[in-house]
Amino acid sequence: MRDLLLQCAGVLTIAVALIHGILGETKFFPRARIEPERLRTLIRLVWQASTVAWIGGGVLLIGVPWMGSEPARHWIVVTMACVFGFSAFANAWATRDRHFGWMALSAVVVMTVAGY
Repeated sequence: MRDLLLQCAGVLTIAVALIHGILGETKFFPRARIEPERLRTLIRLVWQASTVAWIGGGVLLIGVPWMGSEPARHWIVVTMACVFGFSAFANAWATRDRHFGWMALSAVVVMTVAGY
């Protein structure tokens, strides 16, 4: 059961990351006015770097059950819970709880910790 929770957390993480990346490119950046242009490119790349990092975290959570190493399981779970916990907190704080992202990331944290 705990392996299934980690794998579900990984799948949810990848879904949240893809939504984050797609919404950024289709809703946020087309309307954002960022000057100078080179900063616009930098901010866009940093935005997508978090998308790629979250996908990587989701892949690690999916793969943890097959690693056969308790230390690896421990450190992946702890690291991902911290990363997604901070992301959920920052999202909730920055949007004043008006964005669904913090709820999805909080669900990832709960499933990840429960799967430990």
